[in-house]
Amino acid sequence: MIGFLYGTVIFSDGQEAILQTSNGVGHQVYLNKVLVEGAPAGVYVSHIIRESEQTLYGFESLRAKKLFETLLQVKGVGPKSAFALMSALRADEIIEAVQSENKKALKAAPGVGEKAAAQMILDLSKKIFKVRMYSDRKVALHQVSTEAHADLPGQLDWQFEKPDESHVEVEASQGSTHLLLDEALMACRELGFKDDQVIPLAQKIMGQSEVHRSEQLVHLVLKQI
Repeated sequence: MIGFLYGTVIFSDGQEAILQTSNGVGHQVYLNKVLVEGAPAGVYVSHIIRESEQTLYGFESLRAKKLFETLLQVKGVGPKSAFALMSALRADEIIEAVQSENKKALKAAPGVGEKAAAQMILDLSKKIFKVRMYSDRKVALHQVSTEAHADLPGQLDWQFEKPDESHVEVEASQGSTHLLLDEALMACRELGFKDDQVIPLAQKIMGQSEVHRSEQLVHLVLKQI
């Protein structure tokens, strides 16, 4: 399964893009961003496999990718309609609308009526909170140099930003079991969980495996709640 692509932009029109990776293969991805042709770019990908076809849908953050895959669990929602919804609303707007049962906000997206909005809220009310545990850090956007791309004024070069692992080293050097636990508790509180639900699971996980990042700890805890 393809989860992320990085390569040279061969084609982009704001609806789809073709990225040529280092092995020479050009991958066609549905993407609602305009990329600069000839420039490097990275994109998170949801790889949909069906009997008759394989399709790639691209997103600028891991949270957006996971939200798209969660929307596919809604009765009657397929990849095209889920992608259309996410092209009309930001990921956090969709999450907030489902959590607050705000059908009006969901209906602001083209093609989403009263019935579809109600179905989303019904099917996702107990699942959508987990999407927030995934990073919303976006692939870096940099303004294109007018000298390098004089014919493309004002467009953006969506370049891959390598993960910054410095915070991992800091957390590890500080040690700290307490720091990790405190940060994980804070994140879980924001998701609506109480400390007495989280602490026993977090302590058990940290005793059984090496955990260096609070985000990783939250992910493992929520899998067990």
